[in-house]
Amino acid sequence: MSGTPHARRAVLRAAAIAPVAGLGLAACSPGDGNGNRSAPTKPVDLGASDEVPVGGSKLYTDQNVVVSRVAEDEYKAFSSICTHARCPIEKLQGSKLICQCHGSQFDARNGEVLQRPAVAPLKELPVKVEDGKIVAGPGA
Repeated sequence: MSGTPHARRAVLRAAAIAPVAGLGLAACSPGDGNGNRSAPTKPVDLGASDEVPVGGSKLYTDQNVVVSRVAEDEYKAFSSICTHARCPIEKLQGSKLICQCHGSQFDARNGEVLQRPAVAPLKELPVKVEDGKIVAGPGA
């Protein structure tokens, strides 16, 4: 190997750091690469409105939506895509959404961040009840 000892050390140091940097990037990658990482782009039928009790929340993992029933005839809907690394959230405990990727937590009733690393709230979605069914997403 030609060059100064300093140049050789710099090359060796870079070679040693590269695999570690790759592990760091993998650790912050969004999930396993298998889920849909987007909120609905059009209205989606989520099922019967009475499946969400007053004061309760329901997570619709296939559509990446969480719906909370604020009052008898008032619903709130949010994207269940984590705002930290775009992982689809698959866990709801009471009214708390928990992202399995990095531990961010959100309030399903208002979309607010309860625990970091996420800092931005969940995106609110239009929601309505039509013929006894919950419909959420743009255009709902």
